[in-house]
Amino acid sequence: MAESSTSSAVARHPVKLQPMQVPKASDVLANDLRERILRGEFPSGTALPPERELVTQTRMSRTTVREALRILEVQGLVVIKTGRSGGAFVQQPGGDAVATSVSLLIRGQQLRLTALLETREAIEPACASLAAKYRTDDDLAALDAANATIGDPATPLQAFLQANVDWHIAVATASHNELLTGFMTALSSAIYSSTENKAFVDDEVRKTTFKAHKTITDAIRAGDAVAAMRRMTKHVHGYAEAVVQVEERTEIELGDS
Repeated sequence: MAESSTSSAVARHPVKLQPMQVPKASDVLANDLRERILRGEFPSGTALPPERELVTQTRMSRTTVREALRILEVQGLVVIKTGRSGGAFVQQPGGDAVATSVSLLIRGQQLRLTALLETREAIEPACASLAAKYRTDDDLAALDAANATIGDPATPLQAFLQANVDWHIAVATASHNELLTGFMTALSSAIYSSTENKAFVDDEVRKTTFKAHKTITDAIRAGDAVAAMRRMTKHVHGYAEAVVQVEERTEIELGDS
């Protein structure tokens, strides 16, 4: 009788489970809406259902829906407007989103100036090469306008520096590659903000900058991708060497963007 009881008993083995990370409901909803926006299901300008309707459709709480929309707003995928005609409106990410993300990375990681200069040396010659292939008349006009300000001896220092940033961003814009443009927008602003410009920029630097920009612009205008890349490589490398020589500090210090 005892033997029968033993054989009929259920064999049990110890079961060990690992802790499970369950995503927040707001993250799940935000992820679903994000994927739909990025796939193009909701074109730019599309009004998402009102908050109350989203609560009904998703069967989630109003707090969850509101938090999901805030996540998408921070990521630049929706714009939330207030008022009678307000609501959440879809917007497709553009170059500004790339520039913002790169700027946050630069500030958050406290990257050194030398890292930015090295990145610029790697990226900007490619921008110049692509600009020679894809530039438009408007792109050339932007390059010429920025360099005209740079070449004017009467231009104040701050205006010269801004025109210099504008010219480099205009080269990236002329590449018609949104990713490169976003990178260069963030890099140019960071390098400008972290360089001791008063100690660095003198009349000779202004003349050299104007001349280098003109030769690069000429190559871009002529559609000579090889020359544009070669001249830009020489220009940014020379700038990097000069900045490193006069910069005592190398950490990036940026204000709120």
